Amino acid sequence: MEFGFTTAAYVVAAVLFILSLGGLSGQESAKRAVWYGIVGMALAVAATLIGPGSGLWLLSLLLIAAGGSIGYVVAQRVQMTEMPQLVAAMHSLVGLAAVFVGFNAHFELGNVLAMDDTARATLDGFAALLAKKNAVEINILRVELFLGIFIGAITFTGSVIAYGKLAGKVTSAATKLPGGHALNAAAAALSLLCLIWYFNTGGFFPLLLMTLAALFIGYHLIMGIGGADMPVVVSMLNSYSGWAAAAIGFSLGNDLLIVVGALVGSSGAILSYIMCKAMNRHFVSVILGGFGGASGPAMEVEGEQVAIEADGVAQALNDADSVIIIPGYGMAVAQAQQSVSELVRKLRAAGKNVRFAIHPVAGRLPGHMNVLLAEAKVPYDIVMEMDEINDDFPDTDVAIVIGSNDIVNPAAQEDPNSPIAGMPVLECWKAKQVFVSKRGQGTGYSGIENPLFFKDNTRMFYGDAKASLDKLLPMID
Repeated sequence: MEFGFTTAAYVVAAVLFILSLGGLSGQESAKRAVWYGIVGMALAVAATLIGPGSGLWLLSLLLIAAGGSIGYVVAQRVQMTEMPQLVAAMHSLVGLAAVFVGFNAHFELGNVLAMDDTARATLDGFAALLAKKNAVEINILRVELFLGIFIGAITFTGSVIAYGKLAGKVTSAATKLPGGHALNAAAAALSLLCLIWYFNTGGFFPLLLMTLAALFIGYHLIMGIGGADMPVVVSMLNSYSGWAAAAIGFSLGNDLLIVVGALVGSSGAILSYIMCKAMNRHFVSVILGGFGGASGPAMEVEGEQVAIEADGVAQALNDADSVIIIPGYGMAVAQAQQSVSELVRKLRAAGKNVRFAIHPVAGRLPGHMNVLLAEAKVPYDIVMEMDEINDDFPDTDVAIVIGSNDIVNPAAQEDPNSPIAGMPVLECWKAKQVFVSKRGQGTGYSGIENPLFFKDNTRMFYGDAKASLDKLLPMID
């Protein structure tokens, strides 16, 4: 009966997780989808606590209370601009949990194998599950927990480095140790040898050696990826964390963990593939950490950046019939989404055709800009994806770039040596006039100079995005 209730609860939770994942694909259904996920997770935790093998109630409740309190504090303090860093940090915790659970399963297996049949008969919970396994099943278990630890360790260090790059604590440039990919290949080969060693002996040392190699792989893979490609990296790490959870689910015999891990792993991989297509990257290159660096000297940019004041931008907007706004990470940093929303309201009230152009990797997290605009109550129907709107720029009177750099960089098309060469970008320079809201003349997150800023039809609207827009708003008729 107890096991039946837990199984039924896990099935309901799995359905809720699937509904949550499906609902997150649209802005209108996202809020409801989040609640599906919350209810599903609460049900899963409750079913686990009262299901077979439950125990250590006081410790479990204390840990849940501590984790919930930390989560609440973090949710209160983290700004929308810091969400990419938070997501990377959460991935690292999933990877670390997979490593600890894998180690625990290894030690528990050793304890059970050392017992006689009489002692095994008194076991319960996970130990009882291990005691019922035959030699073949034990070997399968060793492979499962080995893979869980391997993927988890890569996810942990990779996510820590991703967090550092996103938070500006680690250089955003693509950096590799001498030897480059050969070091990654050597570490992977060592891990494979450790798998064979562990499979045949069941000893702890090959497991430890593999963990150290996997930790290095995670570190070196992500260090070798440039800042322009970090949104794809975050998505890929999300996939890694899912597969780590699924592997550990097999080790523990937990069906829900397998289902959830597979959902997260497959959805993250699919999203990464879609983003790679949008950035003209090869999916395998993402996994191997082999992109994001320049292949030669960058093309020199000629000309100068011409500044403009708020009254000049206002005049152009008042005269325009069509306007496209391109938001980026700078808008998030300045928390200017409400001011942008008010600008859109005033322009639309004046009868102008106003739309947003969203690049698949705008910001530093997939969907980052969509969430900010939804928060500011910008109508969903005027928020367009790159493929939907890119052909409309030649017929657009004014394009306004707010805190974007790499996603509007013509070097992607004009400079074969650029780190973003071949990446599809928003071709805003084809509009009649382009205004770029930017703090200063520095390069973007990837450190790449942008020829857009030097084009004849581009004017630089310098200053904090929110302050600049607030100054502009009263001038809009």
